[in-house]
Amino acid sequence: MPLNIVLVADTHIPKRAKDLPAKVWAAVESADVVFHAGDWVQAEVLDKFQERSRSLVGVYGNNDGPDLRARLPETARITLDGVRFAMVHETGQAKGRELRCEALYPDADVLVFGHSHIPWDATSPAGLRLLNPGSPTDRRRQPACTYMTAIIDAGRLAEVRLVEVTRE
Repeated sequence: MPLNIVLVADTHIPKRAKDLPAKVWAAVESADVVFHAGDWVQAEVLDKFQERSRSLVGVYGNNDGPDLRARLPETARITLDGVRFAMVHETGQAKGRELRCEALYPDADVLVFGHSHIPWDATSPAGLRLLNPGSPTDRRRQPACTYMTAIIDAGRLAEVRLVEVTRE
């Protein structure tokens, strides 16, 4: 049975938005597993994700204070249907990212990260898939706010899709 995954990062609530758009909450509620790659900003946002997600994997980001850091790890690892995920908020500059992350996460098939608000989908020479869903609330210099969906089927990452979010 395929697993439906939602990837979000950099929600920055309430600094960049009062709440997530309804489209994002609907995706979170329908997903089998939700990944949040940090910069929640308020613990209440983590609480809402925990209430609305079937299964939540999260890490803290650079804008998350002591309350969130006490509840979340800096790096998370989980295996879903044989696919090994790692997640961290920051990976450093874009130049050399694939090789650097390949060395840091040799036991992962997929690395989920955030921080830049820039969507990223790349594969390292050794096959590590790097995914940054962007931000559903703060597009910065991007054309739109975004998050990602993915499907794990038969032990492999079968589909990754970048989803644009319009302001409500």
